Amino acid sequence: LCRRVLLIAFLAAILRILLGQFLIEPITGFFWPKPTAPAMANEITGNMNIALIAFLLVWTFGAFGEEIAYRGYLLTRAADVGTRSVAAYWIGVVLVSILFGYGHYYKGASGVIDSGVAGLILGTAYMLAGRNLWASIFAHGFIDTFGIIDAFFGWSN
Repeated sequence: LCRRVLLIAFLAAILRILLGQFLIEPITGFFWPKPTAPAMANEITGNMNIALIAFLLVWTFGAFGEEIAYRGYLLTRAADVGTRSVAAYWIGVVLVSILFGYGHYYKGASGVIDSGVAGLILGTAYMLAGRNLWASIFAHGFIDTFGIIDAFFGWSN
């Protein structure tokens, strides 16, 4: 795994966290309630055992599973429609990001928007890394890891 891919992943994670915190949540907050956290999030605060289980779950199903499904499979299928041209991939990034947002419907309307923007960032990381799935997997994992650390210490409360 090259440093460039990890750097892209790290920068994508930072961008997503900052945009979510300082732009998306404040703007969507004018229209809808804050995104609803996953059920386990409320149990993580101060509980190392639950936090470790959450790490295992988000890296397995979130980072690895969702990225294989959304960026690895769906984005490639979307690009197939345009014979895998560069434009077809970028259009696919947008379309799959919309699906990714709706895939997080349990978070409410604000969460759908927030997750859709996250999908755009993850798709862009994938593309900038030369369609290397590890860039979006690590970015997704870093984002979720920050969320678990945030929940563990109760910083957002």
